[in-house]
Amino acid sequence: MATGVTRSQRFVLALVCAVAVSTIYAIQPVLEAAGAGLGLARESLGWLVAAGQIGYCAGLVLLVPLGDVVNRRRLITVHLVLTAAGAAVAAAAPNAAVAVAGLAVAGLFAVVVQVTVAYVAAVSAPSERGRNIGAVTSGVVIGILGVRVLAGVLGDTVGWRAVYALLAVLCVALARTVHATLDPDREVTGARYGHVLASMGRLARTDRLLTSRGLIAFFLFASFGTLWSGLALPLGAEPWNFGTTQIGLFGVAGLAGALGAARAGRWADSGRAQAITGSALALLTASWLLTARIETTLVPLVIGIIVLDFAVQAVHVSSQHLLTTAHPDRASSVIGAYMACYSLGSALGAITTTWAYSTWGWSASCWTGAAYSLVALVLWGLAQVADSTGRDAASSPEPPSPVGRTCDAPLHQPDQDEHHGDDDEDRDGKVGCGHPARGRRIGG
Repeated sequence: MATGVTRSQRFVLALVCAVAVSTIYAIQPVLEAAGAGLGLARESLGWLVAAGQIGYCAGLVLLVPLGDVVNRRRLITVHLVLTAAGAAVAAAAPNAAVAVAGLAVAGLFAVVVQVTVAYVAAVSAPSERGRNIGAVTSGVVIGILGVRVLAGVLGDTVGWRAVYALLAVLCVALARTVHATLDPDREVTGARYGHVLASMGRLARTDRLLTSRGLIAFFLFASFGTLWSGLALPLGAEPWNFGTTQIGLFGVAGLAGALGAARAGRWADSGRAQAITGSALALLTASWLLTARIETTLVPLVIGIIVLDFAVQAVHVSSQHLLTTAHPDRASSVIGAYMACYSLGSALGAITTTWAYSTWGWSASCWTGAAYSLVALVLWGLAQVADSTGRDAASSPEPPSPVGRTCDAPLHQPDQDEHHGDDDEDRDGKVGCGHPARGRRIGG
């Protein structure tokens, strides 16, 4: 139901995305302070970051499909309230276990971001859909970067718990605003939740492009999470001894990610998505050579952050472009499955970087991040080889026709028609090659 989106509604929805995604990333600049307050050992700090990512992954699989079953405006409202509940639990947590549970709940319902994007796509007129989706998803970038600065300032002035208390209040306020200002996107379709989940599962198992891009996303965001989940540790130690405000300001360098996303989208539109992916993954791997020099100078670190964020966003946008182009009628399910890989990879990066740093130092974290990006590059290369081999096989000369074959079509049909060959005789008097039966029957 394309009713259109007003400027004020677009602003509200962008805020929803910014605040919801902030509940996942707010812990990063205050990680050490939160760990100290909760009595958590340094090597276990990664679980505070991973909790939100794991919750988010579960939400992508279990909650996002609800958008195909119930009214999305109501779903956005409920998800915001429950995100607020998780943030409030984290803010008041007496120990690490409760904090991890609260962060996981907040992450679980932060998938309201994906529901919001689906809502915007549903209510936008076709001529405005791209513009509206772009404006709303810009809130995600603003939230990821802005919350690092905000959390750093609040962490230094009133403590890390205030960050999550503020996010809880904002989520409740936005829930009320959404309910009051947004239009229903459509009537309930009657689709069954179980069928929607099963459809997503089948797609994840059988689609080669989704499998390839999902694996790349897993290692891509493991590399990304290695940097951003561990960066506060060396910056807060000798020789820098930065506070949370100063650490949070390094997130500003991540604005290059937004630039990368915009550029990559235009390049992907011109048919260069695969080339962008390979080049960006190579850049990502090289960026770790710069970030590894943090103990002597900060200039290479800032350059490394810019290159890393640019590369990650370029691959991310290119992957989504390829997937939604290949599956225009199942974009929500495809992106949900893809983003689940993203979340699991981010969680892995968070866990391994804090363990590597506490055991061997920042250089070990950098080697870990570089290894993840290198695996992603290898996976991309293997996918390219497989695609090239498939194209060569499809275009290779066909074997000579068997004796007695009287039809003119090739014995081997293109891939998209192969699975229909056995049915040809049953339809319109045709035999295996797809032509009307004439002369001798083949394979009779």
